[in-house]
Amino acid sequence: MKNGFFLRLALILGLLFFYIPIILLIIYSFNSSQLVNLWGGFSTAWYQVLFTDSTVLQAAALSIEIAVAASTLALILGTATAVALRRYGLFFGRSFFYGMSITPIVLPDIVMGLSLLLLFMGLNDLTGFPNSYGFGTILIAHTTFCTAYATMVIQSRFGQIDRSIEEAAMDLGARPAKTFFLITLPQISSALVAAWLLSFTLSIDNLVVTSFVSGPDTTTLPLFIYATIRNGVTPEMNALATIMILVVTTALVLAAVFLPKQGKRSVRLKKNA
Repeated sequence: MKNGFFLRLALILGLLFFYIPIILLIIYSFNSSQLVNLWGGFSTAWYQVLFTDSTVLQAAALSIEIAVAASTLALILGTATAVALRRYGLFFGRSFFYGMSITPIVLPDIVMGLSLLLLFMGLNDLTGFPNSYGFGTILIAHTTFCTAYATMVIQSRFGQIDRSIEEAAMDLGARPAKTFFLITLPQISSALVAAWLLSFTLSIDNLVVTSFVSGPDTTTLPLFIYATIRNGVTPEMNALATIMILVVTTALVLAAVFLPKQGKRSVRLKKNA
């Protein structure tokens, strides 16, 4: 009984610790005062200011575009890497390949950003690419570290699925490619969604690596926010953060609805097999 009380108390305190700052931020995004720590009454004026600020909108659009592209590329590369690690046995250099594929996870962001900057500088000297820093260099950098996270998520799911269904499909004449797309992909679809969402979050939130490989004409949303709050936090930033929270929450809710359905589908697939 006592253990249950303390567990519930710890849960409540933990939730309050995490969510009270977020709730306060959302409340103060509707503050009519120009001071973020002084309540001046309810108002949506800062949202109107936000949606008429072309600089913010351009930065947000660029961040979303990069995050979607990087997450999709990371998902493709991560799936290919996971297939190689889980489906091709103990090939020569497997341990080295596995270690290199997850190295970006343990590298500090500042080391990652500096190494990518030196890479681009060296490539420019040798090949002339890239001739400028911008969307392309940011996309390559984000895809690099997002692929590592996608690989970890997807390959862990590969270790849980039943290979007998794939083997049965191939015994019945299905080619490996058809087996992968019709049998394997539905079973790992929940991991694919999770990997894409994780990659999207990491990409759209990244500041350190982006600051090394971005150009003067490519300002992502984290770079814009960092440059803005150095002169003080404004209610407009609260409104922007609230919208980002809404977008992330919506994505999580959709994932929470989608993933259990896919899990039940995989169970039915195993039973039918």
